[in-house]
Amino acid sequence: MGQGSGRHGAPGKHESSRTINAFEHDPAMGAGSSGGVIVRRPTPKLGATPLPIVIGNPKSAPPAKIYPVGTPEFRYWVTAEAARRGADYWGGLEPKLAWNSQVGSKLSIDTDAGKDLNAFYDRNNLSFFHFPFDALTIYSAASPDVVCHELGHAVLDAIKPQLWDAASLEAGAFHESFGDMSAILSALQLENMRHDVLNDTGGVLSRSSNLSRLAEQLGWGIRQLDPTAVDPDCLRNAVNRFFYADPDTLPSRGPASSLSSEVHSFSRVFTGAFFEGLAGMFKARPAQDEENLLQVSHDMGRILVDGIKNASVVPNFYSEVAANILAVADSQFAGSGYREALNSAFVRHGIIPPAFGMALAAPRAAAVAAVAGGGGGELSRQNLSVAEYGLNVNSIVVFAADQPRQFDVAGAAAAVGAVAPPASNDAAKAFFEDLLRQGRINVSAVATPRAAITRAAAPTTHDTFTHELRPEADGTVTLRRLRIDCGFHV
Repeated sequence: MGQGSGRHGAPGKHESSRTINAFEHDPAMGAGSSGGVIVRRPTPKLGATPLPIVIGNPKSAPPAKIYPVGTPEFRYWVTAEAARRGADYWGGLEPKLAWNSQVGSKLSIDTDAGKDLNAFYDRNNLSFFHFPFDALTIYSAASPDVVCHELGHAVLDAIKPQLWDAASLEAGAFHESFGDMSAILSALQLENMRHDVLNDTGGVLSRSSNLSRLAEQLGWGIRQLDPTAVDPDCLRNAVNRFFYADPDTLPSRGPASSLSSEVHSFSRVFTGAFFEGLAGMFKARPAQDEENLLQVSHDMGRILVDGIKNASVVPNFYSEVAANILAVADSQFAGSGYREALNSAFVRHGIIPPAFGMALAAPRAAAVAAVAGGGGGELSRQNLSVAEYGLNVNSIVVFAADQPRQFDVAGAAAAVGAVAPPASNDAAKAFFEDLLRQGRINVSAVATPRAAITRAAAPTTHDTFTHELRPEADGTVTLRRLRIDCGFHV
């Protein structure tokens, strides 16, 4: 583990008398493998409500005190501090929010589940891993960026559980975008980060900075194995120029410089719009200082949560969420300039076409009622023909992204107007085939080994499939999600 820089933040008036060392946002800075800024933080209370957390591995917490960087005790408190800070941020916006019922009352964290460049959420744990290189061993749980990203998956699963099994490429990609948004907004709760990003960018938040560059050390590790798989100075950068395209038309894999349908790659479209919108909101504030940046981070979180809660789960989920976000900004923050900033960002990244952004209509009342009445229930089940794939079954059941649309909106076309959104059955078929191409479906329960699409680089020590074909008691076979996996597997 790199030693990091040594600037510490002084404990605030509400902090515990006991403090620990933590990383500001990641163990590394920029393209290097180390250099993360160390900050002094109050001892986190993991079981605090809402959204209580427990660290299951290791089973006992080391005493809360200052530990040298790179020690197991230091890494424990880095993980605990980041997870609690992220949970406090989202729980502060939604005081009645609770983890998905399958998680239980407390979200468990495994700080080291084995060897891999990986982290995942599976409705049981947040699981993190380690990976040795000659110069250092990377621990994904030592990165607040990674911890708050994975926590974001659990938070979104609490806000919108229907996305878990939704047979839609955009639903999966939005989960990854929300993870990155969670990392960014949680980082802004640190006074040190707000000070540093304003200094680094001269108050122009839209510039690339330590805030927009996510998971630098994990990105460094992945570049040692595949130099083109991630950005040159981080895992992903929220400052980007990616423009929306129907993910069904994109290749399943590609270098970081291009867009693909792989969920982490495609997530960058929405994350780029989010970050540009955040920067525009900050610019609209009375002053571009730390106090206003903190306020904007909370306002953006409020807009996101309400926009997501209100959105229907449809194949073009990006534009549906964007439309609801604009509606929330209009109704809750009228006159703030937020709606104009967010509209500009969504248009510039192609998530909505210019004509829609200029004339936002009211949502359809029937669709609003249907989504509100659905609560946390499952999406409708749809039979999908899969006879051509040699899986020993003619059809499977999928959870269709077919809720009533609230807005007549879709992503922008490359030339004029909007892309026609696919029907839910077409979106489900594209989603299923993309998972096959990615080697992400465990088909062993229904098919012979020759039908499986394998990944040569996948670890043999633990399961990294994201979905499985699950035989049900009634004789049907259902496509079910196992986990949201954020690992590097070519």
